[in-house]
Amino acid sequence: MKYPIQPKLSRSQLRQMIRQRRACLSMNEQKQAGINLLEQIKQLPYIHQAENIALYLSSDGEIDTQPIIDWLWQQGKHIVLPVLHPFSKGQLLFLNYQKNSPICHNKYGIVEPKLDQTQICPLKDIDIIFTPLVAFDSDGQRLGMGGGYYDRTLEPWFTTGKGALPIGLAHDCQQVDSIPCEHWDIPLPIFVTPSKIWHWEK
Repeated sequence: MKYPIQPKLSRSQLRQMIRQRRACLSMNEQKQAGINLLEQIKQLPYIHQAENIALYLSSDGEIDTQPIIDWLWQQGKHIVLPVLHPFSKGQLLFLNYQKNSPICHNKYGIVEPKLDQTQICPLKDIDIIFTPLVAFDSDGQRLGMGGGYYDRTLEPWFTTGKGALPIGLAHDCQQVDSIPCEHWDIPLPIFVTPSKIWHWEK
């Protein structure tokens, strides 16, 4: 179901509205959405070719990524998770993630692996980056939480066309008519929701 959004909403107003919409989903709806999302993910040909795949641990009503992580482990894929860079402000590192990896909460209260330099996976070695988002629109634009972490991470891919393929993950209710864009925003070529795979030209 697509919800109409007034185009005059600011980015912050849009974030608030969609986060509230997402928070209204019941536990059963969240669980089923995660299961359905995995079924869509299984249809992506890129998944079967990839070795190193970046995901994230869901928070704040984000669609549940744990079914995807568990299934990818079963397929023998190597999972990495984002960690806030301790020295370079606004940057992400990606760390190897296994079932026994120690985790902690970062300054935003988001769960991430405990920083261990021996577990860092270079960005150049990652094949797919599944990205969280607050909203997406019909032009392939992604609205994040406002920190710009993923925009900075994906900028080399956007300018060169080389590197990890970014794929946005979202509930169906996070689609909106239009997102007010900024010059630093990086549009995504693919979004996956529980009901559909969306493709756009870069």
